[in-house]
Amino acid sequence: MAGLKTNTKLKPVKKADLQIVKPPKTVKYNDIDLNSWRDYGHVKTDTLWEFPSRLKEGGHSNEYHGNFIPQIARQLYERFTRKGDVVLDMFFGSGTSGIEAVNMERRCIGVELKAELAEAVSAKFSAKQLVTDVNIICADSAGEAVREKITARLEIMGEKKAKLLILHPPYDDIIKFSDKKEDLSNCSSTEEFYELFGKVAKNGYDMLEKGRYAALIIGDKYANSQHIPLGFGCMQKMNELGFITKAIIIKDMQGNERAKGKTANLWRYRALAGGFYIFKHEYVMIFQKL
Repeated sequence: MAGLKTNTKLKPVKKADLQIVKPPKTVKYNDIDLNSWRDYGHVKTDTLWEFPSRLKEGGHSNEYHGNFIPQIARQLYERFTRKGDVVLDMFFGSGTSGIEAVNMERRCIGVELKAELAEAVSAKFSAKQLVTDVNIICADSAGEAVREKITARLEIMGEKKAKLLILHPPYDDIIKFSDKKEDLSNCSSTEEFYELFGKVAKNGYDMLEKGRYAALIIGDKYANSQHIPLGFGCMQKMNELGFITKAIIIKDMQGNERAKGKTANLWRYRALAGGFYIFKHEYVMIFQKL
């Protein structure tokens, strides 16, 4: 059978008609595609963070005094974790880090000293989430026993080390969170506060994977007619452990205030009379374990 002839001619393909799909270009500690870096305008890369109000959607609330705003967790997770990564929070409190981990498809291990708070926060998660996504440990985050508990939870979650460390300690004795002697807010002096914080940070350091990041959220305090730079004191403890400081972010406190309107004039009077300035900021300090 003779071959068939055809008059069909192939049209040349123009370069403009080709859609070249580049493989994602990411670093090992997040999912940000650097090929499309302009699409991440919501991810902050500067050192001044301003949030007009506290995020209340996605399971968040502000019933617990002293918790950090969810927007901080959101920024940290997108910059320093991948989906499925385990975040370790050594001061779990009202569970902000765990709630946002679930919202962003991450996982979280939280250490909380107060048993009644740990139980109350557990109610914010489903039974399944408490198995697969969020593990809450009731323990002293500065003690030796917590290390074995964290290691056991990591093993259950199929990990050897955490991928991000969150540290949001009490700001020394400004707010009393419990009557427990292990509570950092009950330290008899700022020196003791630094010592206990260093033990917590050491436990976190040992549970964190090499090359990964840690975030310290803290503010300073004013006592005995002088400014006490808690943030920089804790930063020094982090550096002594082996963390390098990557950034010091200034975050305005307006998104996390509670019931300050009634006392604003009183504090302004005290500032004018005492020669000091009223804190309107706290720090988000970023470290890396080398």
